[in-house]
Amino acid sequence: MPQALDCDWSEAQPPEKFENPMTTNHSTACGHRLRHLLRGAAIGLLLLGGMLTVVQAEDWPQFLGPQRNGISSERGLLDEWSGSSAAEVWRAPGGVGMSGLAIRAGKVVTLIQENGKQQVVAHHATTGERLWQTSVAPAYSNAMGDGPRATPTLVGERAFVFTGEGVLAALELTSGKTIWRRDAFAGTGGKPAEYGTACSPLVSGSLVIVTLGAPAATVAAFDAATGEKVWEAGADPAGYASPTLLDIAGGKQVVAFSGNSLLGIQPDSGKLLWRYPYVTEYRCNTASPIAIGGKVFISAGENHGSVLLDVQSQGGGYVVRETWQSQGPRSVLRNEWQTSILLDGRLYGFDNVGSAGQVTHLTCIDAATGERLWQKPRFGKGNMIAADGKLFMSTMKGEVIVARASPSGYQELGRKQVLESTRQAPALANGLLYLRDDREIVCLDVRRR
Repeated sequence: MPQALDCDWSEAQPPEKFENPMTTNHSTACGHRLRHLLRGAAIGLLLLGGMLTVVQAEDWPQFLGPQRNGISSERGLLDEWSGSSAAEVWRAPGGVGMSGLAIRAGKVVTLIQENGKQQVVAHHATTGERLWQTSVAPAYSNAMGDGPRATPTLVGERAFVFTGEGVLAALELTSGKTIWRRDAFAGTGGKPAEYGTACSPLVSGSLVIVTLGAPAATVAAFDAATGEKVWEAGADPAGYASPTLLDIAGGKQVVAFSGNSLLGIQPDSGKLLWRYPYVTEYRCNTASPIAIGGKVFISAGENHGSVLLDVQSQGGGYVVRETWQSQGPRSVLRNEWQTSILLDGRLYGFDNVGSAGQVTHLTCIDAATGERLWQKPRFGKGNMIAADGKLFMSTMKGEVIVARASPSGYQELGRKQVLESTRQAPALANGLLYLRDDREIVCLDVRRR
């Protein structure tokens, strides 16, 4: 139970400057927002089939969505499951790989392995037509599964991608043309983690940030316009989690979950601010850190557990204390590869039993205390996102399951067999739910009727 504790690739000519639409001035940001809203409205009108309505819609431009926390602000999604619920809009051939789906500007982008290459592919968001494909690296093979692992990050008119062996690249979103590409490990003395390079790029301002796990570069930042390395931080081995930008201890910090620790890093300079050891068997720290009321939550499988950390600035440095922790075989939550979802002070997540065991419970806990509120035993391995008060889940069996996000108990709205075995989480954009496996990409309409 929880315990309270005190404790060198060639490159094309790059543009002169890269501007992150999320950090530009107010008028520019408003312009981007207006165009974004108009585009979302246009897509909604194009797909309007009688009594369908999307009250609020947005894109899904990166791993775990708009805010990198698995939550969409969309509304007007299905409330009940009927014969016409989650109707299939399109289905298109895909390819091998564990990369998730990113959606922006009417395009669905992912990485696949096809014809001996790791390729970035873009499909039309509402028709499924393949718009372009670009090879960025040779095929990647691994005993745990072949192909690329990381989800693209779409910012402005660019797609940033990271391959299984660590090639970082920037492409034009409209055409797929390569702007630059780099071997991210070059000059670091490092190499990909045992199961491949899995972190999805984080774009912060003018920087693209990835986890490497090299001897003197746990995390590295690259200039988004040119691909030149800007800083390196940390000396810990890589895990498989993606770095996040969290608002803690009075400011924004890059928080990275390595193979044996959690690191807090100053985004612009790469200065290492604090380090919290978290050693897991096989270095399988895979779920992303989550901000909870200014604190940081992490969880790991392999029978490890969870902890909520309070990070405070003190005496010119930082102090990290455990608010609560729940470790070992009796832990309340052990995320194997799935990042839990925080809604209204509760964490919804997959609790994996044993060392990569086959038994997984769906669980809801109180985020502030670690108290278990309910558990759906032997639910099975899967992944989830959230929107409109609901959990949208994909399972390793290839099912889509929709349930209410309720602290009072598991309330399933329905399920549907959609794909073959998959580990990828769904992606939600403009009322459409996207999923993929090693063969296909599928789009479902999940708007309320």
